[in-house]
Amino acid sequence: MTEHVAGLLLAAGSSRRLGQPKQLLPYKGRTLLDATLDVARAAPFDQRLVTVGGAADEVVHQVNFDGFKVVDSLHFTDGCSSSIVSALSSLAADTQGVVMLLGDQPGITVSAIESLIAAATAGGGPAPLAVCRYTDGIGHPFWFGRQVFSDLAELHGDKAVWKLLESGLYPVTEVPIDATIPLDVDTWDDYENLLAHDQVQTP
Repeated sequence: MTEHVAGLLLAAGSSRRLGQPKQLLPYKGRTLLDATLDVARAAPFDQRLVTVGGAADEVVHQVNFDGFKVVDSLHFTDGCSSSIVSALSSLAADTQGVVMLLGDQPGITVSAIESLIAAATAGGGPAPLAVCRYTDGIGHPFWFGRQVFSDLAELHGDKAVWKLLESGLYPVTEVPIDATIPLDVDTWDDYENLLAHDQVQTP
């Protein structure tokens, strides 16, 4: 890979709908966040960052962050965009693009990340925006080229990333992924669905 690519894992949520820190939910013998961090570790990133905020003291104490720069999202209650803004200043100066992942989506695969990076860095330079087109819709991970970093710095609110993708300001590269959108965890039902899904997938 000739481009300097960073992986940014957003894990600063306050888990209001769940009622307890979802980052620390038991998952495959460890925590949910540990599982997503392992996916990012196995991906071809030149730099790895993770944002924390909700229950930060507990999370930092219980989760293995080896290989990651931990960024404290001071305004995490304002939505995921505040975590992105908090992390921008920690990017290496030569970063050409950022792959954004969610800390509650352990089902994201390394192959999907690799396909996203390959598509976004093909041709004459990094694409401004790229997303995964799963069989049932658009989903993470997302790619942001350095030409949109200034736009990311101005984001506000929880759905601001989607508004940028849908703004028409930049072309959006869609990368086909032959799978359904990975499950995320916002509620207890989501967590139970994730565990049930993993049981079905495991012979």
